[in-house]
Amino acid sequence: MTVETLTSPHRFRCWAPPGVYRPQTDTALLGRALRRERITRRTEILDLGTGSGALAVEAARLGGRVTAVDISWRALATAWCNARLNGQAVRLRHGDLGSAVPGRRFDLVVTNPPYVPAPPGDGPPRGSARAWDAGADGRLLIDRICAAAPTVLRPAGRLLMVHSHLSGVEETLARLHEAGLRAEIVDRTRLPFGRVLLSRLGWLRERGLVADRTSEELVVIRAEHA
Repeated sequence: MTVETLTSPHRFRCWAPPGVYRPQTDTALLGRALRRERITRRTEILDLGTGSGALAVEAARLGGRVTAVDISWRALATAWCNARLNGQAVRLRHGDLGSAVPGRRFDLVVTNPPYVPAPPGDGPPRGSARAWDAGADGRLLIDRICAAAPTVLRPAGRLLMVHSHLSGVEETLARLHEAGLRAEIVDRTRLPFGRVLLSRLGWLRERGLVADRTSEELVVIRAEHA
């Protein structure tokens, strides 16, 4: 299926099969932050956990030299198709976060990691849930990205990461600071709970993550070497 998204003010054609995260509000919010960055033909950009490739395609359209990484072969195939559909060149690498690009550093890293708190299950998330479920505190990958960011950023490099207030925005800022980065919130929005969060509302309330409100705040965090 081809869908229109808010990732870019330009027409963007996106095909997202079952099992691959379809661009949503968080994608659009991160895309908006991406467009505020100074990107030239020499800007090396890494899209960690590319999913459909929507952000990688937008970064390439802005002129960057983009490498997109995902642990899902289906996501990589989808990103390849979407890059072709939109006439953009994107390098694709299979692997787990920065291990897919060993030894490389980038001017800009963008990431929309899984961040939805999930009840304990029978091991790591599988199938479609890998795109959003992130452990009991929602930080399964966020903490790893915070720790790895200094190793994949060039001295003047920047990190853009989006996630929900449910997964600990202040903790992310603190962890990035501990990793030697200066971090701040550069964009935010609030939206009603979607299907996944509504389905686990009782558990979220038991954990004290939500009270009566059934909406979440999404934020974009920007970090760079201090």
